[in-house]
Amino acid sequence: MANATELLPGSRTDRDGSAVVRVLGYNIRSMRDDTGALARVIAACAPDLVLVQEAPRFFRWRKKLARLAAASGLVVLTGGATAAGPAILCSLRATVERTEDVLLPLTPGLHRRGFATAVVRFAGARLGVLSCHLSLQDDERYAQGGLLLDRLAGMGVEHVIAGGDLNEQPGGRTFRRLAGELRDCREAAPWGGEHTSPSAGPRRRIDALFASPGVEVLGCGVPLDLPGVTEADLRAATDHLPVLAALRVPAA
Repeated sequence: MANATELLPGSRTDRDGSAVVRVLGYNIRSMRDDTGALARVIAACAPDLVLVQEAPRFFRWRKKLARLAAASGLVVLTGGATAAGPAILCSLRATVERTEDVLLPLTPGLHRRGFATAVVRFAGARLGVLSCHLSLQDDERYAQGGLLLDRLAGMGVEHVIAGGDLNEQPGGRTFRRLAGELRDCREAAPWGGEHTSPSAGPRRRIDALFASPGVEVLGCGVPLDLPGVTEADLRAATDHLPVLAALRVPAA
C-alpha cells in the first residue's frame, strides 16, 4: 500500500498513447456548506474528471455549479438538475465526444435518481464516464446497479469508469454486483484513507470509484494527506470525504 503522504501519479500522456487520468468522486451536498473549502479540496486533488453527487438542483443551479468548477480550475461537462443530482466536471485536458443525462425510473415516495454520463478522450485514450447517486432503499438500489452496468455496456466504449455515492458499503449486494463486473479501484490499489462518511468522523466506505478491467488502477483512496488538502477543509466542505484515483487508460 502506498503511503498516504505520497502523491498519486500526476496526469500525463505516455508515448504509446495511453493516458494517466486523475478521477475524483465527491458528494458535495448541494453546495450547502463551505464552498471555498470545497473548491480548495477539489483544486488540490488536480483532477481531470470529477464525478459529483448532490450537485445543486434548484434556483440558479447552473451558475452555482459553474462557479464551483471555475474556482477549482475546471469546467462543467454535464449533469446537475438534468440528471437529478449527479454531474461531471472536467479539466481542459479532456476532449468531449458526447454527453447524456439519464433519469432513472421513479419509485413513488422516493427521491428521483439519475446518471450523468459522457465519453471523453485524453490524447489517444478514450473513456466512458458515469456519475451516480444510488437509492437509500435496498431493492431500488440493486435495480439501479443493474441499470448502471447496462448503461456502461451500451456506451460503445471499451474502457469505462463509474463512481459516486452508493449508499452502501462493500459487503452490500449492490456494491458486490458492481464489483463483480468492474474493478473496485480502492480494493485494486489502496492509497490514502478508506472511509468516506461522515466527513467529521468517517466510519463507512459508501463512496467508490470503479473501472473496467482494461484500466490500470495506480492508486485510489481518500486524499487525507495530499499536499493542499487540510483536515479543516475536508470537514467544512461537505458531509462526505472525496475519493481520488489515478488510472492508466490504454490508447483506443
